[in-house]
Amino acid sequence: MIKYSNGYLEEYHRQIMSGEIIAGYELKDELNKLMEEMQDDRYVYDCTDPDLRMDFMENCVRLTKSPFYGQPMKLMLWQKAFISATYGFKMAEDLTDRFRRILLLIARKNTKSETCSGLALTELITGNDGSDIVCSSNDDNQANILYEAINTMRLMIDPNQKDTWKNQQHIRCKFNGSKVFKLSDRTRNKEGRNIDFAIVDEVHEMKDNVIIKSIEQSQSLKPNPKLILITTEGFVNGGFLDEELIKARKILTGEDDSISAERYLPWLYTQDSEQEVWQDERTWQKSNPTVGIVKRWDYLREQVDAARRSKADRMFTLSKDFNFKVSNSEAWITGEMLEYSRVYNLDDFSGSITLGGVDLAETTDMCSAKILLLKPDDPVKYIHQMYWIPESKLKMSDDKESGAKYEEWSRKGLIRIVEGNEVDVSVVADWFAELYKEYKIRTYKVGYDQRFAKDFLKRMDDYGFEYEMIYQNRYVLSNPMRLVEADLRDQIIAFNDNEIDKWCLQNTSVQVWDTGHIMPVKIKGQAARRIDGTLSLIMCYEMLRRYKTEMNNSLV
Repeated sequence: MIKYSNGYLEEYHRQIMSGEIIAGYELKDELNKLMEEMQDDRYVYDCTDPDLRMDFMENCVRLTKSPFYGQPMKLMLWQKAFISATYGFKMAEDLTDRFRRILLLIARKNTKSETCSGLALTELITGNDGSDIVCSSNDDNQANILYEAINTMRLMIDPNQKDTWKNQQHIRCKFNGSKVFKLSDRTRNKEGRNIDFAIVDEVHEMKDNVIIKSIEQSQSLKPNPKLILITTEGFVNGGFLDEELIKARKILTGEDDSISAERYLPWLYTQDSEQEVWQDERTWQKSNPTVGIVKRWDYLREQVDAARRSKADRMFTLSKDFNFKVSNSEAWITGEMLEYSRVYNLDDFSGSITLGGVDLAETTDMCSAKILLLKPDDPVKYIHQMYWIPESKLKMSDDKESGAKYEEWSRKGLIRIVEGNEVDVSVVADWFAELYKEYKIRTYKVGYDQRFAKDFLKRMDDYGFEYEMIYQNRYVLSNPMRLVEADLRDQIIAFNDNEIDKWCLQNTSVQVWDTGHIMPVKIKGQAARRIDGTLSLIMCYEMLRRYKTEMNNSLV
């Protein structure tokens, strides 16, 4: 039943259905559902509350982010429709707000945080007296982004703090007793609070629902509680967002018609297929409702162009700019990328200077060592390698089922079998000495990981070789891993068609973080597939990043 409508929700629906605005089917399904429910006697659609909030936001709130800093918050149609749906639907029996839990899934840089910060400030000023308003996230830093945006907006309205003030615990409105404070996974005593309105940002990072449950329990006595979850897609598998989206999509499809489902508003900006991302840029609006207004077309084009060339960039862009769920279940390097042949003779590098990289792994596992060689005026990186494995691993059925051919590789001289149950890592140092003895190839520096390295380092010291620690983490391995992928695409890595290298590269997946950092990992669920050769290659590239000048000087 419609008591009063401002028309924004209907107009948004009309423009989407007419094709003036391009939207995904999940948002269309929700809007169609809401249009039907406006006529449902169980609900009253009254836009008095959303109009009050939008009036305050547009006439009082100013934006906090460059290049729009200090400008009035002029709401876009999608924001008006979202706020109208969130606050406009009432339960006919008691006129309390229908929607208590709202999920806004929207691609990055589409004003989700700024919108919800403005909404929280509006609640502080225009909401119920004595309200507790929460900015929450998985960690303090992310929760603080919302909190500081609210505070900046507040100071633009009330620079002399006549009506509001802030101390170390909260922001308070003097004339109605309401306050805003932060809550994160690190906050002590999360229970026992009395929350009216909560915004939880970046829920894709949450592995569980501890914060959400704490907020919900604190809202149990409130007649009109609001819990707004705002997020992009993320990289945590099996986390809170995965479960939440399953629940939200069941509501959209009508599979969940429970009482709690009736009070849940899913508002999902998603693509209908990955294919459309690559083929039709007009569809990017489905997950980016502000594109062309706030989010720039040229930025998105650059991101998609980078994603076409790099697996890590593809995963990151699909997740953060188009709300696709991606995981580490796919290979980083495909077999097609390795279908080229670059062979060389190691004798050609006699007397050269080289850089090395080793992955010692566990001594009971496979070890890998590589050297990286260069030629003057030649972009190709020439890789020479060796592998070691304990004799006890030869009969490992899991490894064989995953493609390992240790005995065959040993006969070809690609891997050395070490007697016993573990590899004495000092033999890896012996290999670098062999290269100098047989080819006069002198190793300038060798990169190593700190684990299991004691015997290796002692033997390296005996030979007088220099070495340098390379931590195998996302901060160190991101850049060299990207360089390896780019050079493989350009076919300028010559590894003499080494079968173990190819096996390791195809066994490798890439883990991506929200920061854009990446690192190599085993493909999910395939622990027997070794990636030691990939790691030693990436470590060689990191050594080249650090000592490229010295290497180039050695070629003169």
